Amino acid sequence: MPLSPRGVLCGTNFSIAFAKDGEDCYRRQLMPTSIGHALAGVAAAWGADLVPGDRAWRTAPAAASWYRRAGDGLTVACAALGALPDADLLFHAHRTYTHSVGAVIFVGVFAAAMAANAKRPIARVALMCAAAYGTHLLLDYLAIDHAPPLGIQALWPFTRTWYISGWDLFLRTERRHFFSLATFWINTRAALQELLILAPITLAIWLIRVKALAGLAPQLPRGDHPPQ
Repeated sequence: MPLSPRGVLCGTNFSIAFAKDGEDCYRRQLMPTSIGHALAGVAAAWGADLVPGDRAWRTAPAAASWYRRAGDGLTVACAALGALPDADLLFHAHRTYTHSVGAVIFVGVFAAAMAANAKRPIARVALMCAAAYGTHLLLDYLAIDHAPPLGIQALWPFTRTWYISGWDLFLRTERRHFFSLATFWINTRAALQELLILAPITLAIWLIRVKALAGLAPQLPRGDHPPQ
């Protein structure tokens, strides 16, 4: 079917529709859920945190809360960064510049500036945040996509070419009729599959992280720990 300059062909498992500027496609089909993206962001951040160097500030006493032992606010920020690229849905520019290596570089530079201001290890914080954001690109690259142009503009600003693996590892999600039973089952199935793939990886990294940081925990009074 010939396409106009302002339209894209949108294909789904249920129908084929013509959407102006692809807006309907963006509402209809997404790649992995925010749950999967956030979990991948945490796993990447913890993995990056295993790099040798100044890590003592990342520890917490054994009696501390799970929140503090998991890395406190920085880990939460990395979870948010894992899901952040999909904010481009608000601007009808899904899977373009926010899903690119250019955005990953920007996040790393911004995180480095924040770390310098907070007097934290610059390279470590930048690596953790950039890795967390970068997982979003990886998951979308490995996901099912039936809405041309397929994939993401992964190498923007160097090229606007779209990239997709074709492996269809992660299921699509649905945004139409968000509160309908059909949409609920589509999104639930996608989220469960993401958990089955990503939860064991995240758990393994958590266990390695706990062991690696155990010997670095500062000898602080019970309940006392430097802010994260």
